[in-house]
Amino acid sequence: MSEFVLGVDLDGVCADYNLALSSAVARHRGIDPAELPTEVTWDFAEWGLSREGFLEHHHRAVREDGLFRNAPPIEGASEALWRLSDAGVWIRIITHRLVDNWSHARVVADTVEWLDDARIPYRDLCFLGQKPQVEADAYIDDAPHNVAALRSSGNTVIVFDQPYNRDLPGLRAEGWGLWSASWRIWCPGTPAATTANSPVSTRVPSAWTAVAVPVNDDETPAGQPCLGLTSPGPCWSPCSSAHPSP
Repeated sequence: MSEFVLGVDLDGVCADYNLALSSAVARHRGIDPAELPTEVTWDFAEWGLSREGFLEHHHRAVREDGLFRNAPPIEGASEALWRLSDAGVWIRIITHRLVDNWSHARVVADTVEWLDDARIPYRDLCFLGQKPQVEADAYIDDAPHNVAALRSSGNTVIVFDQPYNRDLPGLRAEGWGLWSASWRIWCPGTPAATTANSPVSTRVPSAWTAVAVPVNDDETPAGQPCLGLTSPGPCWSPCSSAHPSP
């Protein structure tokens, strides 16, 4: 495979899992969803949930509330991923949703229907928790444990900003709209002018350890450090070839 593969998480990155779960938990408790704080840590302790309590509500939400079918898309996800896909980036969706026994058929069906309705482009859909096994060229994820595991295996990870991961260092996307307007994936080529509306390119040379560089309205000068990393030669310009995802 010659395409640059971007591993994209779903919950907390493309789908607003917390908002969907808060609606379900509120229904289960018979309260107004506004009573549940929106700024939560990874374990939802702010909602008064233990690990067992969270799993109970999660299981009910999957079965009774269509958690994975009805979660609102995170703003800008579809547009940003289509820009990447149309420029030739291979979108690989990676999610650890098969945690609810005896509901795998429902979870898979709801996920596929949600992806279609949300207009999320993808070439592969992987259900697994051990994300380093997926072998993407770079990843975007919100879960602190996933980010740690991927980075410990030598992978490049962009942290998708959420309240529970703001202590994590490194590359960060504060939202799809901002990310797609401010960052680019680069490939070998001749230095060229790159603006916020430039197409995203498809490859990153193996000598690099970062897959995204900030761009401004001005031309990216040759040899400019990108994210504090100096390229082995000139900075890279967008590739000209592109093809749509199916």
